[in-house]
Amino acid sequence: MKQAPMSLRRRLVLQLLGIAAVLAILLYLTVRTVANSAAEATQDGVLGAATMAIAERLQGGDTGVSLDLPYEAFSILGSISDDRIFYRVDANGETLTGYADLPLPRHAAPSVEPVFFSDFYREFAVRIAVTNRAVLVNRQPILVTVAVAQTRQGQEAIAQRTANLAAAIGLAAFALAALLSMLTAGSVLGPINRLADAVGRRGPHDLRAVDHPSPEELRPLVTSLNGFIARLRGALSRTETFIAEAAHHIRTPLATVRARAEIALRQSEADETRETMRAVIRAVEESSRSASQLLDHATVVYRSDRLADGPVDLSKLLQGLARSHGPTAELRDLTISVSGADRPVTVQGDRLLLESALRNLIDNAIKYSPPETEIALSLAARDGKAVIAVRDRGRGLGGRSQPELARRFVRGANVDDVVGSGLGLTIVEEVAEIHGGSFLLTERKGGGTCAELVLPLR
Repeated sequence: MKQAPMSLRRRLVLQLLGIAAVLAILLYLTVRTVANSAAEATQDGVLGAATMAIAERLQGGDTGVSLDLPYEAFSILGSISDDRIFYRVDANGETLTGYADLPLPRHAAPSVEPVFFSDFYREFAVRIAVTNRAVLVNRQPILVTVAVAQTRQGQEAIAQRTANLAAAIGLAAFALAALLSMLTAGSVLGPINRLADAVGRRGPHDLRAVDHPSPEELRPLVTSLNGFIARLRGALSRTETFIAEAAHHIRTPLATVRARAEIALRQSEADETRETMRAVIRAVEESSRSASQLLDHATVVYRSDRLADGPVDLSKLLQGLARSHGPTAELRDLTISVSGADRPVTVQGDRLLLESALRNLIDNAIKYSPPETEIALSLAARDGKAVIAVRDRGRGLGGRSQPELARRFVRGANVDDVVGSGLGLTIVEEVAEIHGGSFLLTERKGGGTCAELVLPLR
């Protein structure tokens, strides 16, 4: 099974935490090394001073070398820690006092300045300082070597405390780095999330180029996305152009076929021929209406992301549509009434799309209403919205819900004998969505339907 790729946030946080862990370890090692070096240098300074103090007490004479041990030097060494102290004084290779088996440097040249080295003595790790002095004995120079050793428990204790402090500093640094890593990951991915939100907030028909402010690193992504949108927009435009042209070229020959069929119907006397001509005329009407609706739907889809956004006076638009549908309604013995359109109600939108939506609603009301009934058109402004209602006494919803009827090419079960394409309500709902409004279709008490198109006021 293919493993899902790790998220950028997790990958970035893990990488930053890895770097933080390496830096914390380096900090720990650095602090411990520096602290050990500093502790050793401090111990060497005190040990060298004690060795020099002993060497300065050396005195020569006619009979030999004398030494008055300065016990304050040993007290200085003991004041630092509870380490054990060892010393050794040799003259011409013979131990005069101290521990005769205390190690001396094997290849060290005579030096007045103390020489330091580490060794093991009596199962202890010791630090040893060695210095040489020339003392006159019976007017002859004798080389005297003074060695002072100190165990390293104190230094190790200091090193351990320093190591614990370094570990605490490393852990604190790592915790701070972890917090900063999460903040950094959020900051780095913030522009990507904002770009994704800007694209995600777009409607399904918004194919404008992305012009969201983005960092330089995201410009290639934005450029590629805009290129894809441009190609998609071109493909949709070609498809819509094809649909519009196809609908146009289909309607013209269909009109010719219908005219000839009506002529043949009037001239024919045979019942079978007349019935056939009526079927042909009905099929031509259905095809012509479907072509017209396809053209309207293609227009809605095409203009959805290119809205001719401007002020539209719904009162004038509704009155004009009522007048244009008046003759058709009179042929079916229907009455169209308009209320609430005596004063301007202005919305911001595309006049062509709003006209298409309202024309489909009025056309449906005329088709499905029985003779000698009224189609009531009303316009009202309330709560910052314009509400256009089309009420009829037709056949109702036929047992279907609005979402079902608003799907493309879906019609009610009770309208099979009426010519239709099943695109009218789809167009109305899409126009409402494009304009930030809503569409509601309900059944009226006593029969019929009430279609409401709600649009935000300008």
